[in-house]
Amino acid sequence: MPHGERIYRTTICDDCGKPIKICVNCEFYDPSSHYECKEDIGESVREKDTANFCDYFSAGKKTLGENGEDPHKKAVDTFNSLFSD
Repeated sequence: MPHGERIYRTTICDDCGKPIKICVNCEFYDPSSHYECKEDIGESVREKDTANFCDYFSAGKKTLGENGEDPHKKAVDTFNSLFSD
């Protein structure tokens, strides 16, 4: 997903086919925070790995990677380059 592209509840990852707008992909996700979120949310989101309607969602670096790169694709390309001629 290119950096700056809007992410909706229905946005799906091109590589794995799973929803992107989930708590564990958010920059505010923090297992040590109240409700596991750095934002002041009113109630806990029970399932952190399913799509939700949170207005605070902001894709973290884990989701987009550095400079908007897809970290999964970068890892696969790096792995494949080890075995290329």
